[in-house]
Amino acid sequence: MRRNRFVRGARFILFAIVAATALSFVVMSLWNWLMPSLFGLHLISFGQALGLLVLSRLLLGGFRGRWGGGHWRGRMMERWAQMTPEEREKFRAGMQGRCGPFAPPAPAPEAKA
Repeated sequence: MRRNRFVRGARFILFAIVAATALSFVVMSLWNWLMPSLFGLHLISFGQALGLLVLSRLLLGGFRGRWGGGHWRGRMMERWAQMTPEEREKFRAGMQGRCGPFAPPAPAPEAKA
């Protein structure tokens, strides 16, 4: 089992390196093709293209994969709905020590029949 994890980890790292290399080459090619002729900017190297790719990813999207984390929020709201009032107070007290005070979530609107 341990070997399987190592192989999966090695594949993931290899895929990440190949993807970063390919995307950096695409960014460099597009920049060097368009930017000098359109805006009079200088050509960039592969390393600068990689840096530009990382910077744009950090500024525009992060490295989380999805925006917002809606799946996590939905799961937490479901768990919150299943808690008893005592469990909710215990959870609030525990989180208050770590994160400071926070308000409980607003109750969901009830469906009208």
